[in-house]
Amino acid sequence: MNRENFSSGARWEPIVGYSRAVRVGNQVWVSGTTATNERGEIVGVGDAYAQTVQTLKNIAAALTKARATLNDVVRTRIYVVNIAANWESVGRAHGEVFGTIRPATAMVEVSGLISPEMLVEIEADAVTSAP
Repeated sequence: MNRENFSSGARWEPIVGYSRAVRVGNQVWVSGTTATNERGEIVGVGDAYAQTVQTLKNIAAALTKARATLNDVVRTRIYVVNIAANWESVGRAHGEVFGTIRPATAMVEVSGLISPEMLVEIEADAVTSAP
């Protein structure tokens, strides 16, 4: 099977050596994704809900590049800074996108992300109907 790597253009990708998404056959894995805009600026500083919304938009864009959609997502992993304060906001935004899709998921607290302004990071795994 062929492996396809997809970049978002994020400045961290070449430094760390990863792809935003990887597709092999009918499976797509989206790397930990945060709330950056097309200029690499963090969206929603201080607002976990706004960051989650942007993060999910970025995941949707990565899936589109890899010929998949949010409907194909079977698992997400949500990493939250200060889960006690932010889990409901993050969960609400996640639920607005995945409420009917209902992927398997986990939400865990982390001590920090690559930038101190980031409050949430999400990974997604998808399985499409065709390779």
